[in-house]
Order: sequence, then structure tokens, then C-alpha cells
Amino acid sequence: MDFQTQAVAARGASLELSTLTRKAKDAALHAMADALAAVEPDLLAANAEDVAAARAAGTEESLIDRLALSPARVAGMVQGLRDLAALPDPVGDVIRGWRLAGGVKVTQVRVPFGVIGIIYESRPNVTADAAGICLKSGNAALLRGSSAALHSNRVTVAALRRGLESVGVSPDAVHLVEGGRDVTGELMRARGLVDVLIPRGGAGLIRAVVDGSTVPVIETGTGNCHIFVDASADLDSALAILLNAKAQRPSVCNAAETLLVHRDIADAFLPKALAALAEAGVTVHGDEATAGFSDAVVPARDDEYDAEYLTLDLAARVVDGIDEAIDHIRRHTTGHSETIVTGDRRAADHFIASVDAAAVLVNASSRFVDGGEFGFGAEIGISTQKLHARGPMGLQEMTSYKYIVEGDGQIRS
Repeated sequence: MDFQTQAVAARGASLELSTLTRKAKDAALHAMADALAAVEPDLLAANAEDVAAARAAGTEESLIDRLALSPARVAGMVQGLRDLAALPDPVGDVIRGWRLAGGVKVTQVRVPFGVIGIIYESRPNVTADAAGICLKSGNAALLRGSSAALHSNRVTVAALRRGLESVGVSPDAVHLVEGGRDVTGELMRARGLVDVLIPRGGAGLIRAVVDGSTVPVIETGTGNCHIFVDASADLDSALAILLNAKAQRPSVCNAAETLLVHRDIADAFLPKALAALAEAGVTVHGDEATAGFSDAVVPARDDEYDAEYLTLDLAARVVDGIDEAIDHIRRHTTGHSETIVTGDRRAADHFIASVDAAAVLVNASSRFVDGGEFGFGAEIGISTQKLHARGPMGLQEMTSYKYIVEGDGQIRS
């Protein structure tokens, strides 16, 4: 099926989805989950083929980690669909309502976008997450995954479509868009057929979509996430947060990429932190003050403070205080997630008020900035822009709204 045919079919399916009851959508999500669970062996085999091809092409291991599936990750994809079924349906929610002076009633109500296009790299789990979120929020999905995950995505989408069909919902609610760059260009220019486009991947992909699309774009962003350890921080807690944020899964956008340490506690904190990071396999790229605590520290180039490594690498710098930390973050942030570890409530409040990011964390790991962790069931991505959504985007963020105006014959004077 060519892209134009897919887009027209998705548009037709979106009209059906917009009027489905919650019961019907939840049944469809469970059927999609059942169908996906049933093809786990086929999915793992297809994914092994994708991973082998990526390794043969010299793909970095951090990207292989994003691409690779395991039984646990497949189970997570299946559970994500079931979790979505358990969440409230946002469609039809009344955002606000009031009456005009003449008695006319005005209500602002959530409605689906219609057809959502998602362009994403690797990460075949996104295929199930995005399809499920779009379905629950009443939208059809055109999924443009990368060629690196093609075999995995084919198996996944075929299963999801079978699940939909088994409960009488149009399988055209979910399409895998295949082809070369020309097809990606068609998707980006399909204004009138596609209502919203969401890029999810590296900086190059996101910039290409933002610059080249005539379809409205919700921009997801890269994550140069900072941790600032304040002078009043509990150092054991700071170390635990740092190791979790950096080393638990370094290839994701909410992993920490830069460490800032208050000079007053550098002597007490950095020797322990650098030793623990080294034990976890992390290479620290630091300023002169940081390097003074360990011969293993690599001198940091200026551009590394702008880096999203997505690897076991971390930039580090000693700062004179919270205001210097905030200034550094303002100059280098990508607006994703920024963390302060502190025992001083005033410092925490100052940091929250001064740092401009989608998420600001106090005494907690940036790894919590995730749709699943936020209780969204899954996420379509993490937006670092300010319109239309910001931060992890779940069901509500995949809706727009319309005004319903009801009267009994009133006319405007």
C-alpha cells in the first residue's frame, strides 16, 4: 500500500475512532496486547535480524541498546497497552464551561487530533506505545519507523492490526509507513491528511522534520540533562541519584549528561563520586577543578558541555554556587530535565523558579521523567517546546479541543 492510500485510509479510520466508546477502545487495546504477546517469538527473531544488521553496519552500542528487544522489553510493550486501557479516556472531557450573559452555554471539550504521524529512530517499543496512545485518544497513527527496526516494526504492526480487526475496529487505525526518503517527505507534506507530526529521535532527525514539514509539528527534543549538587546536599543521596541518572540506562534522553558540583562540597563529594562513576564504567570529562580529584578525568572541551552523549560519558564542572550552576544550565540546557540535589528548601525553590526546562527535579533522578513513570501508561515522546505540549506526552497531550456553544434561540445584538 503506497503512502497516499495509507493516509486516506487512516483519515477514514480516524472518523470511526473519534466516536468510539471507551469500552470499545479498551477492548481494542487488550486485543492488540494479546496479539502482540502471541507473536513474541516472531518479534524477537525479527529483532535479532535487525540487531545483527545494525552491528554489521558498525552501529554504536548505545544505539543498539535502543534497538534491541528482549522478552522483558516485549512484555513491557504488551503491558503498556494494557495500562493504557486502564487509564481514563480523555476524549469528551470538559476542560471548562460557563454561561454568557444572555444564557448561552459555552463548553470547552477535548477531541482527538485525527491522524497523527510519528517519525522515529530505532526503538521498536515506540511502535506499540505510539499506536496504543493514538488509539486510546481517538487518533489514527501513521508510524514511520527507521529502516534499522524494519523487521521488528513489521511484525509489531501486523499483530496490532490483527488485534484491532478481531474486535471489529478498523485496522487502518494503525499503519507502518515504509519506503525511502521520498516517502518521509510525503508524510511531512501531507497537510490535510495528517493533522500533527511528531519526530522522536536524535537532533538531526528532529531538526529535519521541524524545518521540512508543512504539517504542524510537536517537537520532541534532545536531553542534555544536568545534576547540580548543592552545598547542603546529602552526599550519599546525591551519589545514588547521580549513578541512577547516568548509568542505569545511558542511551535514553532522560539520562544525566552533565554534573555540576558546588565548590564548598567538592572535596567531600567528588573523590567518592568519581570513584563510583569509574566503577560503573563512566568516563568523566571534567574541568580543571574536577580533574584535580582523579587522574582518570578526561579534560573537557568547551563543546562537551552542550553534548547529549547517550553513552557512559559525563561532563563535569565545579561551580562557585547555585547562581553559577543556574547560569551554566541556562547556557547549555536543551530544556529537557534539570536536577538539584539540596537540603535547602530556599535553594530548591530558587532553582525551580530560575531553570527553564520541561521538568525540574529536586532530590530525585531525572530517569523519572518518563511517561510510564508519570503514570501516563506510556508516552509518545518528551516535548521540549512550549506549544502545544511540554514534557512527557500521554493521552491528554494527544488531544485538541473544541468549543460547544448551546443556546435556545439567542442572537447577538
